[in-house]
Amino acid sequence: MTAAADFSFPRELVTFLQDLSANNSRDWFKANKATYEQAYKASAAAFCGLMSAELEKLSGTPHSSKIFRINRDVRFAKDKTPYNTHLHISFFQQNPTALTPHWFFGLQVDSVTVGAGIFAFDTNDLERYRQQVAGARGNELADLLATLASRGVRMDEPELKRVPAGYPADHPNGMLLRRKGLAVWRDLGGSEVATQRNIVETVRTSLEELKPVCNWLQKLEA
Repeated sequence: MTAAADFSFPRELVTFLQDLSANNSRDWFKANKATYEQAYKASAAAFCGLMSAELEKLSGTPHSSKIFRINRDVRFAKDKTPYNTHLHISFFQQNPTALTPHWFFGLQVDSVTVGAGIFAFDTNDLERYRQQVAGARGNELADLLATLASRGVRMDEPELKRVPAGYPADHPNGMLLRRKGLAVWRDLGGSEVATQRNIVETVRTSLEELKPVCNWLQKLEA
């Protein structure tokens, strides 16, 4: 088994994704199936094993992983291209609940991104989140996110344009109240980052930086 310090994604994977972006068809994919099996699937599986072990060390809890399908669901999409041109993986504690934060790794054609959080609360947990954000724990979270932002960590735009009903429109944590999930992201650089031998350590270090957000979210279950 490859040691974490020796692992890197093959350069063929980056080339495969770039070429797939330019030739997104079933005929091209079929002709390049061997590269997909080895450079994409096999390397992703190896990375999942290594990162799951690292996240268990980080959290003290065994982790599982999910490699998102390369096939796109085009049933209701205007874009009918059949394949995703990225490799996306999520990691999560075994036996997760709806309030278990996930970790995320994304290799795109021209970038590498990691993330952490809960991407969408269910109805009951969303209200629990809002109640805590509106109180003292919301100030704690706002301070934490401000510190991370000063270090280059980013968030997506809130899903809602206005603070939801039942909360003051000018609430100081209005930006947090307008969210339906809570996730933070760090961009690690171009796709070549994934081909470096220290990629496992790079991802682990970045996720450790985001861990305080996961810690905050896990307290929602209390």
